[in-house]
Amino acid sequence: MSDPSAAAVPPPAPDSQWPLWEVFMQPRPGAPHEHCGSVHAVDAEQALLNARDVYARRNEGMNLWVVPSAAITASTPEDMGPFF
Repeated sequence: MSDPSAAAVPPPAPDSQWPLWEVFMQPRPGAPHEHCGSVHAVDAEQALLNARDVYARRNEGMNLWVVPSAAITASTPEDMGPFF
């Protein structure tokens, strides 16, 4: 039987790097989270630690979110007219 939590972690990238995670930081209480960059990590816990080390070294933020890049669906620049 497989581990159900393993399904949440994207597979390794084809170039054998760890999966890419997008990082969002809340700069102050009540403010929306803002995308601040990306990190590579083997799982969500490591992604959160890597994000903290890279993007919150000087206590810049209040809260961090990490999301597997593969889980994000986005519009494209070509969608600008008809989509919006």
